[in-house]
Amino acid sequence: NSRHILYLSIFIIGLLSGAGFLALRRWIAGGVCRSKVRLDGKTVLITGANTGIGKETALDMAQVNLACRDMTRARIAADEIRQKSGNDNVVMKELDLASLQSVRDLARDIQVNEQRLDILINNAGIMMCSKWKTEDGFEMQFGVNHLGHFLLTNCLLDLLKKSAPSRIVIVSSLAHEKGHFGQSDKQRMAICQSSLLEMWLFTKGFPNLF
Repeated sequence: NSRHILYLSIFIIGLLSGAGFLALRRWIAGGVCRSKVRLDGKTVLITGANTGIGKETALDMAQVNLACRDMTRARIAADEIRQKSGNDNVVMKELDLASLQSVRDLARDIQVNEQRLDILINNAGIMMCSKWKTEDGFEMQFGVNHLGHFLLTNCLLDLLKKSAPSRIVIVSSLAHEKGHFGQSDKQRMAICQSSLLEMWLFTKGFPNLF
């Protein structure tokens, strides 16, 4: 009897350990979209699509425009996306979010060359960039992560409305969870404060425009 109890205890411990490992693995992996809905016929614009989340997202898209600052890296990413996905509808677009003129130029390009825009994914972002300024004199992180994307979204709003039902996706790090309005502006908290402000301005402001 004691041997059976021992074996049963080992089995239960093993079962619980296995379940715990799988749960931990899923938690580490983060959220996974399990939808099987395809995006055939949809036109997508992704900023910062030559690397990281942006590039992986582009692999699953239909007609995708890669808006990137570095066109050499964009070309490499586009070739890799075409090879992996078998999707030839991959177009490279130059975009420097640190330049509002570059943002306007891209928006004009999309308006002229695309009949519809179903999904805009504001993915590009930077952090810890010292005291750099954008071409227009704004603090670099705020200028790139928020102002550039805000202008791009606003310029493309009419096309997005015309393509309804359309979507605007804002990608952010978890840094915004550490930010608090009214907190003293310490240098080490600047990233979190900026990220929180960007998320708040987009989520509170843009839904009212549709």
